[in-house]
Amino acid sequence: MKRSEKNTVSLVGVGVIGRGWMRVFSSAGYRTQIYDENRLQVQGAMAWLEESLLQDIRDGLISPKEAEKCRKLIYVYDDFHQALAGADYVQESGPERLDLKQAIFAEMDRGSDSRTILASSTSGLDINAITKGIKGANRCIMAHPFNPPHVAPVVEILPTAKTAHSVTERTMNLLAEAGQKPVLLNCFIPGFLGNRIQAAVMREAIHLVEKGVAGVEAVDAVMSHGLGLRWALLGAFGVNNTNADGGVREYYHRYGEAYIGWLNDLDPNPPSFSPEMIEMIGRGVEHMEGEATVQEICTWRDRLVRKIVHLKEKDPHP
Repeated sequence: MKRSEKNTVSLVGVGVIGRGWMRVFSSAGYRTQIYDENRLQVQGAMAWLEESLLQDIRDGLISPKEAEKCRKLIYVYDDFHQALAGADYVQESGPERLDLKQAIFAEMDRGSDSRTILASSTSGLDINAITKGIKGANRCIMAHPFNPPHVAPVVEILPTAKTAHSVTERTMNLLAEAGQKPVLLNCFIPGFLGNRIQAAVMREAIHLVEKGVAGVEAVDAVMSHGLGLRWALLGAFGVNNTNADGGVREYYHRYGEAYIGWLNDLDPNPPSFSPEMIEMIGRGVEHMEGEATVQEICTWRDRLVRKIVHLKEKDPHP
């Protein structure tokens, strides 16, 4: 069987995250070998892939020819070790349980070439704990995507304490070539970057609703029609840099005292996530979204996010 001239990637686990990786790597022209011990998961992923490709064709995001190219680069394997054969890079996206990921990595380490990079999509576990005791820890790395990875391109990268620098470099280059935006973490912290920032915003959003300051729709409107529009183009520091003619230093000097007051006023007690609070948020979201299903909203979200990404690529940051 003829191999792709580009990288060969193996995917272990094709649930919600793994199936998105299928789109990422096959769209980049990589031979994409997939395995999941749950055959129903594989069937569901392939059905999702077809619908995802057709939706993108309908939305004008890809051509039928590009969709067919993706299909031809995806190979399904029933045997775990055969799925790893010839891979330059393996992306594990199994269940978020330390014992399961440790077992999967131990098996991947035994069953793959010593030069193959072994990466985990873990959304919260320490890659050092996942690879503890593994002989090939020097080729293991965390590559945590945002969901879905074929729509939101940022990937958080964290090497183990033993990961070779060349492995980190190869991972960053491979993902960048695949159209992703890899960002390097210097050390492990629970939640990594994205989930911690998201949790901080979510905490205050829930607090504002729970205390009766505003309703769900008002809080989300401030995010989607205000803050989110700027954050889609520039991050927190980048936005602050544009809030004063003299840049971020002028902005912080001018508004530093106000921010200290706001920061000190933030509720130090986190939301309880009580059934009553969850129900209140749920009713607010249902009222805001009306008759739209979650799947319909996700389809709309993915289409618009991909258009925003495309616009940013066409009109890059100066």
